[in-house]
Amino acid sequence: MTKTALNNTLNGKTILVTGGTGSFGKTFVKYLLDNFCPESIRIFSRDELKQWQLKNELASHSNFPLLRFFIGDVRDKDRLSRACHKADIIVHTAALKHVPVCEQDPIEAIKTNIYGAINVIDAALDNNAQKVIALSTDKASQPINLYGATKLCSDKLFVQANNYRGDRGCQFSVVRYGNVIGSRGSVIPLFQKQKSSGTLTITDGKMTRFWLTLSQAVQFVSTSLATMQGGELFIPKIPSMRMIDLAKSIAPDAKIEIVGLRPGEKMHESMISVDEALQTYDLGDRYMLEPMDLRNWNANHPQYAQKERVPSDFSYTSANNKDVLSIERMRSLLTDLDLDT
Repeated sequence: MTKTALNNTLNGKTILVTGGTGSFGKTFVKYLLDNFCPESIRIFSRDELKQWQLKNELASHSNFPLLRFFIGDVRDKDRLSRACHKADIIVHTAALKHVPVCEQDPIEAIKTNIYGAINVIDAALDNNAQKVIALSTDKASQPINLYGATKLCSDKLFVQANNYRGDRGCQFSVVRYGNVIGSRGSVIPLFQKQKSSGTLTITDGKMTRFWLTLSQAVQFVSTSLATMQGGELFIPKIPSMRMIDLAKSIAPDAKIEIVGLRPGEKMHESMISVDEALQTYDLGDRYMLEPMDLRNWNANHPQYAQKERVPSDFSYTSANNKDVLSIERMRSLLTDLDLDT
């Protein structure tokens, strides 16, 4: 992906980020401020304290006047529609994401992750946005917990929204990726907290997970925005790691206590199931799931001239991934990110 393509996509545009004060949202906003010249950046979130903190953090930035803060919840369609007025690009990150919380309060997860997605789609269509990209999760592939199920539903809503746009130019796509190193929802802060006690809790010694950094996530979403024609589900090629090795990279001398799987927790995560292989292409640095039923989908789009269909028995899981993070590499990443090891 060339810098020119990213400039053409992001410069001069009004960009709305739902959940803009979350881990990804903050990093994405800073990336935009540091590297591009958008018309404006709108930060939409429900937590006034986090907005106040972000305002203070970015107040000295030369591009701070580009920022516009909206208090609001994606459950509130009217407020969301106001925030979307004349927005060119919408990056939808707002969600209830913690697996145990979604298991305990399923109705709340449905209201935010599914009905919130519907509101984003309606607001984008009503305000003639150009591009909408929604952040998903590996837990949406073959889901066994409510969080994954709500995100799978959300993914399908965004892909199918391309059939609702009529003569509007609005494009909807999805990105799906794994655990983010350094995000608030990551297990890494828990391990760092437990380190002082000398004991780290692991649910199962064989468990594996996909990992990427916040910077990688931001780059992936940005390049997907520049590539998308609407209807794609993009998946990055990222490494996996055994959770027990992650624990050892943070506290090599600590005792490991096996505590068993939590409700809704998988042993291994999937990013592409074997059932999705028939609609999956390898684009080199990422995979792409093409939509199964879109009237406007162009399989011969120039962006995908080099695509290769994956084998029919292909799957992409944290267990069969050939790219495995070593303890030394993870420790180096944590050091580079200034996270305590």
